[in-house]
Amino acid sequence: MYVGRFVVVAPDRAAYRVSSRSFPKREVLARSNGTLTVVPTDDAEETDNPYISYNCVRTTDGAAVVGNGTHVDPITEKLGLGYPPRDALAESLLALDYEKDDYDTPRVAGVVGDGESYIGTVRRDALLVEAVEEPTLVATYEKDSPEAFGLDATQANEIATEVLGLEFEHPVCAAGVTRTDDGFETGIDNGA
Repeated sequence: MYVGRFVVVAPDRAAYRVSSRSFPKREVLARSNGTLTVVPTDDAEETDNPYISYNCVRTTDGAAVVGNGTHVDPITEKLGLGYPPRDALAESLLALDYEKDDYDTPRVAGVVGDGESYIGTVRRDALLVEAVEEPTLVATYEKDSPEAFGLDATQANEIATEVLGLEFEHPVCAAGVTRTDDGFETGIDNGA
């Protein structure tokens, strides 16, 4: 089954995976301050598509944000301004709306907060934001409403590897993030 890009959010950890039929030559790179960015690989064809490069994980002192596009940045900024996680997620998804591409691709995102975590999506027909008490998945296609989903790994690199290896079609790369005693740890799996 092809579900496209997806996030899995649990109370203490999260994951993001790029699955793509159109732009498979991408990877996740680690930047500064807990930021992970999806970018085209060196051998990817040039494109002016605005949806293929973006921060997919950002962390703050008290939260980690995962998502499939540029909405990760305003969610993180709102958290930094003191917004509650639910509000930062809902307001940013609503403001940016679904992607205006040929497929009306939903935006998916999640926040692992300090004591509360949320997952959300904005589709052409709905804005859904839900608190998570167990690992929960939402994807751009087929599984575009939050649903309980198993996530066994607890370390950031292992989380990225676990979601990259899931049975969903066209895996490209993945990121994981987990809460530690010192903040957040991030991990990457760019495949073989």
